[in-house]
Amino acid sequence: MAHRLAELAELLEGRVEGDPEREIDALQSLEAAGARDLSFLTHARYRQRAAASRAGALLVGEGDVAALAGHDLLIVADAPLGVARLLALFHPPLQREPGVHPTAIVAVGAEVDASAHVGPYAVIGEGSSIGAGAAVEALAVVGRRCRVGARAVLRPHVVLYDGTEVGEGAELHAGAVVGSDGFGYVTRGGRHGKVPQTGRVVLEAEVEVGANATIDRATVGETRIGAGTKIDNLVQVGHNVQVGEGSLLCGQAGVAGSARLGKGVVLAGQAGVGGHLELGDGVQVAAKAAALQSVPAGTKVAGIPAVELSRWRREVVLRGRLEEMSRRLEDLGRRLAALEGKA
Repeated sequence: MAHRLAELAELLEGRVEGDPEREIDALQSLEAAGARDLSFLTHARYRQRAAASRAGALLVGEGDVAALAGHDLLIVADAPLGVARLLALFHPPLQREPGVHPTAIVAVGAEVDASAHVGPYAVIGEGSSIGAGAAVEALAVVGRRCRVGARAVLRPHVVLYDGTEVGEGAELHAGAVVGSDGFGYVTRGGRHGKVPQTGRVVLEAEVEVGANATIDRATVGETRIGAGTKIDNLVQVGHNVQVGEGSLLCGQAGVAGSARLGKGVVLAGQAGVGGHLELGDGVQVAAKAAALQSVPAGTKVAGIPAVELSRWRREVVLRGRLEEMSRRLEDLGRRLAALEGKA
């Protein structure tokens, strides 16, 4: 369905420079867009590409208007947010048919809301509940005594172990495993004895868990992921970890058992957090960094072991000069030896 540029501007509370009656069929990349498409510029580094784009119109922020004079422009206060809203407009989610597929297995005593969707070969365990508008897609497994909140989505092959709670509007992507045993052992005489993992996992509202991510149940009590937190693919969260609201855990990050992450914490790709540590609100851990001690709120850290970001940058610069410094030290040593010889 086509939309006039003026309609899109009204939706985004923006304005149009150029032809407000231009019709837009789709939102496309700068390279792929054609005359009936809207493309977008969300970073200054792509201004030249935007200027050369064949897009019928461009969505931009105020700071990019002058550089793209002559194009039809949809100008908004927040270009990335505008892109997200238009993607949702042009690509609305597919509506799933409510009901339980004939091949699904729903245990006696489990409750599935009439508006929920349970797909082919899905399994719902005894004592579990699936909320209004939720979806358990094909081959997903919900263990016993689990709760899946309203509008939550479990993609194919998701596994919820017994006792797991998934909040309203949460989304778990294919292969995610929530509630598997924490890595707890007592080693005596060279043998590793398993510590029973008796707790559970709670995902609060609007949490998103990426494909093949894993979140371990607590030894006792809860592993808890705060509302609005987004977890990328292949992330590992250990037992009894607490993650605050609105945090971001990027691909292949790992959090060891009993660590506590505050609100708005960011772990970049392959970042690691040691066990029993505390990262305060707003902490950012750079890619491949290893936080091996607690980090105060608002601090950015990098490196192995992780140190404050400005210190890490200085250390990187110094490491780049080590060869030169080594040569100078050797030269000074030779000069000193010569002077001592003369003395």
